[in-house]
Amino acid sequence: MSVTCAAWGGVISGYPPGMAQGTRDQGEDVRTLARSLAARPAGVVREEARSVGRAVRAACRGPGRERDLVVQSLKAAAAALLAWLVAGVWLGDPMALMAPWVAVVLVQATVYSSLMRAVRQLTAICAGTLLASAAQAITDDTTAALALCVPVLMLLANWPRFGDQGTYGATTALFTLATGSVSGAAVGHRLGQAALGAAIGVAVNALILPPIHLRDVRENLAALAREAADVLHGIAADLGRDDWDSGAAADWSLGSDRLERRLGALRAARGWSRESLRMPKGALRALRRVPSDVPSEAEDERWSRITGHIGALARTLAVATDDDRTPGPPDSRTLRTYARLLDLIADRCRAEAGRLQHAGAVQPPDREAEARMEELHDRMQEALREQAGREATRTTVLGSLLLQAENVWAEVVPDVVRR
Repeated sequence: MSVTCAAWGGVISGYPPGMAQGTRDQGEDVRTLARSLAARPAGVVREEARSVGRAVRAACRGPGRERDLVVQSLKAAAAALLAWLVAGVWLGDPMALMAPWVAVVLVQATVYSSLMRAVRQLTAICAGTLLASAAQAITDDTTAALALCVPVLMLLANWPRFGDQGTYGATTALFTLATGSVSGAAVGHRLGQAALGAAIGVAVNALILPPIHLRDVRENLAALAREAADVLHGIAADLGRDDWDSGAAADWSLGSDRLERRLGALRAARGWSRESLRMPKGALRALRRVPSDVPSEAEDERWSRITGHIGALARTLAVATDDDRTPGPPDSRTLRTYARLLDLIADRCRAEAGRLQHAGAVQPPDREAEARMEELHDRMQEALREQAGREATRTTVLGSLLLQAENVWAEVVPDVVRR
């Protein structure tokens, strides 16, 4: 929650903005606001602690994103240690620090990204080392050499070909000039150790439990279905009461926003899964079993459409609660019927979440649920016809709500089931 400058000014002066001074209530309001602001950091710390606890329990409970993060972190540490042992202990190289420094950052989310980063990082390190050495040779002064080469390297860092590895050119130049090792032998050692660290980092990532993000797709799909069910159940619960207002509509909009973020996470997971397989599948299967039952990309598109329909439904209700807008919400009796309709759809979304999580076959809704759905739909159609003869604006809202509910139901019950 953002706090405006005016609000801060009110707190500092002892009065919230928009209040006249000199009353007892004003002072109490200020103290309450101050206590809430002071308590916020503690609340954030508690929430972060709970999040860490949940992540630890999830990692211990079984395979999942949290355990994958633990594995990748330990692999990065192992790559750095191995690079140090080879470069510093076995070879005794004076530039041994370069090898673990490069290795630790090349244990990336996928083997493909490790390879791409290795190429870019080595190019940046070569550029930084060579430019720093040349600048020192030209100026024979560390400060002048820094002033000469670092601006050039920072400009090169913005070259798209470097990706996010461009800054390694400037940092390598700083290390090179700070240590004063700019001789030909030192340059050769530095570049050799960088290449060694890159080779070790990529090898560890590729050969030891290579990261495959196909499971993330299934988990995000199931989570998206569960989130959709939660949003629909929440809307239905509010519509079932007579006292829902614009505050409830704001909550529905927030729920719709959460769905959009979850959809974004699904798309990112799908991208990682494609990148995970950018290597010979035969070799990959020999190192780590690749799941063969990953949901198709058609599932992503289906739940993307469902997310859009739920968002449109929430926006329609938000408009209907706005006193400054012409369309008004349907009557309470019709909304309660609509709420029961949404509950049935939400139950189906939750069933789909379980199917996606456990790779089950698509199942039709039970006959009782289907019959109940048909009954409620017929009642809503009748209410729509009645409303059309009384008030056009409310008919528009009700028709839009019914259309979005029909769209979601059609998506969560696939054609293969309906046929």
